[in-house]
Amino acid sequence: MIDQHAPTRTPSVGHTVLVVEDDASIRTLLTSALGAAGYAVASAASGQQAMFQAGSKRPDLIVLDVLLPDTDGFQVTRDLRAQGVYTPVLFLTARAGVEDRIIGLSSGGDDYVTKPFHVQEVLLRIRAILRRTGTPASAAGHRPPLRYADLTLDETTHEVSRAHHPLKLSPTEFRLLACLLEHAERVLEKAEILQQVWQYDFSGDTRIVDTYVKNLRRKIDRDAPSLIHTVRGVGYCLRLPRDEAGTGAGAR
Repeated sequence: MIDQHAPTRTPSVGHTVLVVEDDASIRTLLTSALGAAGYAVASAASGQQAMFQAGSKRPDLIVLDVLLPDTDGFQVTRDLRAQGVYTPVLFLTARAGVEDRIIGLSSGGDDYVTKPFHVQEVLLRIRAILRRTGTPASAAGHRPPLRYADLTLDETTHEVSRAHHPLKLSPTEFRLLACLLEHAERVLEKAEILQQVWQYDFSGDTRIVDTYVKNLRRKIDRDAPSLIHTVRGVGYCLRLPRDEAGTGAGAR
């Protein structure tokens, strides 16, 4: 059973959420709960409708069912990312396996809730994602960009560049790179990265870190020198190669 009791006290948040779910009863449940929680809500029942609504409504977050009548949510997310749309995605699915979670998150998703679910959990996950991916300049103030070698990340404008060439990153890739830059030249254990980037441990499975680092390397390290390095059995480190490390500038 899906718990239909949403929290009785949830503050209005002023964000727009797109709910993509082909089951009309679940779609109605979620849109009603989100509306009561203060969100503006749009909905879709297929992948094609989701793509249209994502472009026209420009939501702040997408709640996306994996099993859709015309495609799957993983492919919808890949298509959005390929079009340069990096709206955070929360997957809903009956697939509970770790491999499915990894596939979903590595396709560009930000979190994962399995069916049957509690509405309260969905609302809490949505708030957590928006808190992690938001960059409210009024709340945080202007922060100086993070820099290392020829890599720059601006947390205020959400822009990333290497050698002055702009890079497109998903919200999770952006947070992962910010984490590595904040601790440049220090080896970060995978569990520490999970805690800092995702803010929980995915039941101790660290393969999602490996998957996201691999995706990030494709964008950051297309040109030499490579900056993201693996420390076998431990984790990852952002630094110049050893023979060039003396020429690198620290983060910030």
